[in-house]
Amino acid sequence: MFRKMQRIRQQITQEECIEILKKEPRGVLSVLGDNGYPYGMPMNFWYDETEGSICFHGGKTGHKIDAVRNCDKVSFCVYDQGYRREKEWALNIKSVIVFGRISEITDENAAIEISRELSRKYTSDSDYIDEEIRKAGSATLCLRLVPEYITGKLVNES
Repeated sequence: MFRKMQRIRQQITQEECIEILKKEPRGVLSVLGDNGYPYGMPMNFWYDETEGSICFHGGKTGHKIDAVRNCDKVSFCVYDQGYRREKEWALNIKSVIVFGRISEITDENAAIEISRELSRKYTSDSDYIDEEIRKAGSATLCLRLVPEYITGKLVNES
């Protein structure tokens, strides 16, 4: 159903893919937007190890939400900061692409917990997190991407 990578020697392991999803702060979520145009947007996210899924949060209305409601198939791309080998100019970057289905979290308690976990990825300030959830929690919609296929590779920019 999903294509195999052509440059198989560049493929990274599933474990490496998961580590990138756990560690990196943002990626690009791509949906099928208006009039069949792809719509990609940078997103903060949290990788839920228990569920093996990727969680997002944002507003309850807009282009992204309309697109998700029209078609639940999405892709999500994340890449690391990369590294340079000694005496080389080219950056070596590991990237991950996740294909899957995304859905809204309708359980309010689950949405609050997702918001809390997602926020912990970016700050350890519990008071700040609690205050933000108190202020914006009711206006926030959480989404869960359940992967159907995850692939990753190491690319050298040269």
